[in-house]
Amino acid sequence: MRDKKDNATFDLPGFAPAAPMEPEPKRPPPPRVRRAALKQEQLELLEATDTTGLPVWQREEGLDVTGLPVWRPN
Repeated sequence: MRDKKDNATFDLPGFAPAAPMEPEPKRPPPPRVRRAALKQEQLELLEATDTTGLPVWQREEGLDVTGLPVWRPN
């Protein structure tokens, strides 16, 4: 809306009412190409795991149950 005192406002070109649009003709979709399904394979993990997915506890010689070295006198 144009104010009577607003002399700086002018009509921009290209803002006329739009012509009615005609729908584009619909083309049938292209035929679907089936891809060969890739066969999945189970990869072996680096370490054995338990049911939670954590590595299985393995006791090492020279370490106690906390994982600290066992100090033995020579």
